[in-house]
Amino acid sequence: MSVVQTNDMGQFWSIEAAASADNIQIQTLPYSIRILLENALRKNDGDVNATDVQHLLNWQKNVGTPVNFYPARIILQDYTGVPCVVDLASMREAAVKMGKPAESINPAIPVDLVVDHSVQIDKAGNPAAMAFNIKREYERNAERYKLLKWAQKSFTNFQAIPPDTGIIHQINIEHLSPVVQFDRKTNALYPDSVFGTDSHTTMINGLGVLGWGVGGIEAEACMLGEPSIFSIPEVIGVHLTGKLPSGVVATDLALSMTQVLRENQVVGKFVEYFGSGYQQLGVADRATLANMAPEYGSTCGYCPFDESSIAYLKLTGRDNELIARTTEYMRGNALFYQNRNDAQVQYSKIVEFDLSTVTTSIAGPKRPQDRIALGQAADDFKQVVAAPLGNHGFGMARENLQDSVLLDLDGNQETLRAGDVLIAALTSCTNTSNPTVLIGAGLLAKKAVEKGLTVSPKVKTSFAPGSQAVTRYLTATGLMPYLEQLGFNIVAYGCTTCIGNAGPLHAAIEEALKQTDMACTAVLSGNRNFESRIHPLIKGNYLASPILVVAYALAGNMLINLQEEPIGKGKDGQAVYLKEIWPTTEEITEYANQYINSDTYKEAYKDIFDGRSEWNQLDVPESKTFAWEDESTYIANPPYFDDQIANRPVTPRIKALKTIAVLGDSVTTDHISPAGVIPLDTPAGEYLTAHHIKGRDFNSYGSRRGNHHVMVRGTLANTRLNNALGQGKQGGFTTYWPTKEVMPIFDACQKYQKDGTGLIILAGQDYGMGSSRDWAAKGVKLLGVSVVIAESFERIHRSNLAMMGLLPLQYATGETAKSLGLDGSETFSVELPAKLLPKQAILVTAQRVDGTVIDFKATLRLDSAAEINYFRMGGILNQVLAEEK
Repeated sequence: MSVVQTNDMGQFWSIEAAASADNIQIQTLPYSIRILLENALRKNDGDVNATDVQHLLNWQKNVGTPVNFYPARIILQDYTGVPCVVDLASMREAAVKMGKPAESINPAIPVDLVVDHSVQIDKAGNPAAMAFNIKREYERNAERYKLLKWAQKSFTNFQAIPPDTGIIHQINIEHLSPVVQFDRKTNALYPDSVFGTDSHTTMINGLGVLGWGVGGIEAEACMLGEPSIFSIPEVIGVHLTGKLPSGVVATDLALSMTQVLRENQVVGKFVEYFGSGYQQLGVADRATLANMAPEYGSTCGYCPFDESSIAYLKLTGRDNELIARTTEYMRGNALFYQNRNDAQVQYSKIVEFDLSTVTTSIAGPKRPQDRIALGQAADDFKQVVAAPLGNHGFGMARENLQDSVLLDLDGNQETLRAGDVLIAALTSCTNTSNPTVLIGAGLLAKKAVEKGLTVSPKVKTSFAPGSQAVTRYLTATGLMPYLEQLGFNIVAYGCTTCIGNAGPLHAAIEEALKQTDMACTAVLSGNRNFESRIHPLIKGNYLASPILVVAYALAGNMLINLQEEPIGKGKDGQAVYLKEIWPTTEEITEYANQYINSDTYKEAYKDIFDGRSEWNQLDVPESKTFAWEDESTYIANPPYFDDQIANRPVTPRIKALKTIAVLGDSVTTDHISPAGVIPLDTPAGEYLTAHHIKGRDFNSYGSRRGNHHVMVRGTLANTRLNNALGQGKQGGFTTYWPTKEVMPIFDACQKYQKDGTGLIILAGQDYGMGSSRDWAAKGVKLLGVSVVIAESFERIHRSNLAMMGLLPLQYATGETAKSLGLDGSETFSVELPAKLLPKQAILVTAQRVDGTVIDFKATLRLDSAAEINYFRMGGILNQVLAEEK
């Protein structure tokens, strides 16, 4: 039987035929593995005996074996997309200097860049806020946006979706993804698949499309035609049974699942959902669940395509031809979910999960996996304040729960108290893509307003939907005015608070927090709550459903038990309890069925590429290479290819290394490369000041990722970083060993570079968890770091380190820096054999100040032969440039 088959719609590569040729029953393969198999078949011209095809057909025997994967397309958001475009522009210029045609550097597959991460909430809580925020957005980001418009004109296969349109993952699932790709030139059909330079690309899994987040470096290589090389993963089946209780929503499910799957250690594995409970969830709920795959640690959270997926395509206004083609292909190529075959699918492990056990919850104060039942939230906060400094503690005294200070807020006297909610944000693709939770928030707001409840002026309220469809259906329901009365006016269409762009608090509140170090809180409907991410002065950050965000805005303080105490007083002076205004699932469903239809989405997306007048007025000439401006503090030509242009050999420093940082567990990419505000008194702030940029125009680290001068100064500069070499000083500080002086990490690295000294980082477990942030690898490389030794790495960050030509090493099981007696004062050397092999044991020598030596073995975390080549070439982009003709 040929694996290349045809139907009325076109030609396709039959997964079932390939399995039959190898005497394998197709129904035994997880659906996500089937998609990998189709990709391997297609890229190997249908050869069933090709190595990758055989490895995937027999995937359980080959877990950990590298295979090639070619995504169908790439999506970028602008924080990570701008540095990608900068790198491509730099590569193109380097190619020209090396005598190669400029066009040799051009995306080989479709690339969509959604500008959604740059807008900040400078103003909130009033109808004029959005216009003001957009005005400031263009004042800050015009240089960056011109670069993107240049790319759109100069590269083929590249298009930019202008600012203030929506959030990347919501636009992807509601509009961009065809689910099945159709090449009209060859009449070929194949599954849509996508890599994104944002961890939450996994949201598209909710529609039955395989995709996940990768670093910008890997995305650049893939868009230039290189495969992604990754190890065949274990596939964890999550068997869903039961039904969510009334009033419990998808956010509660996602937070519960995050906790459960973290406990089941799914890091680096595929997760796939199935079962009778799975069929109870619509695509919007599945998307919320899949969106948080990075939080539970898996590569993806795949939701097989079924009747609910078809219904979603119809609801979101996809055309009939696409829906018919997609349905026929998915059914005809064994990718359509069949619940009758659940028992036959062979997973690495099955996790049982009963939807009926989910309760209303929040997560925090510093990590998304730390779920708290709503009724326990107040007591948990009391414990957190007094607990030792760490993932679940602020390191304060219990007496600090009584902290308070009088404030003058624009002429009104207010009291700021410990536990006060200072930010309440309806934000993030995780939840604003889900009509159920937003209608629920609107219904709670309606009932609250009708009872006379109000929000304290201390709370900065905001609403940033992920698509304009949200505004359309909330307006149609009549619920939008109630949200606005409570201060939840639309401030932008973008990521805002979730990415760290919450903007400033009232000046009096910020000054009070600086003076008192009071433990206050933020509540957001996002997916990330790492310390210092939401606002550097707010200690406790809690993830919650949009319904709870509105509820906590009304309550105003985390110390209030919302299940037992009043949420406030109504207009009659009587206590109002949360249960009195909480919407039921039946109420929400009635509104959704009545007011949301395909026209809602068709109208929202009909002019998606047009942009506002501010975007269209940006004048950018067309040219093959980019015109760099030496004085720009946003865009600069990086030095990654300088040695290659000059034909100098790349020799990584692995001898006589000094330690720049000794870090604990769960150090995030936010710690390594912050995305939020740039403080004045930091190396990055000082650099901008020296270039005549005023503090109000610093913008964020995320917006300046196109300028390596700023970003290298921001590396390891998070104000909440705990570096043991800082000698008790929190933030981006280290000990410069030649003088034993404590100084900013950037300053110490500059001194080491002048000395010709290479650098090393020692870290704990889950190093690099969090966002898929390539600057967390680029930055440490530019600081002069060549080796990172950790107890374990987060998947994307380890890959980014390898792709930048760094050497990631992992302590042997049971060993740590502490158990080996390492404190960072040692001088390290790595002994590399002439022939490197993936994951081999490597000898590391650490010489103490007194001359004694500690020898230990560490695992080489270059996980494939390709990554070893990247290391030898100085990085994957250098290898791609060398290969271009």
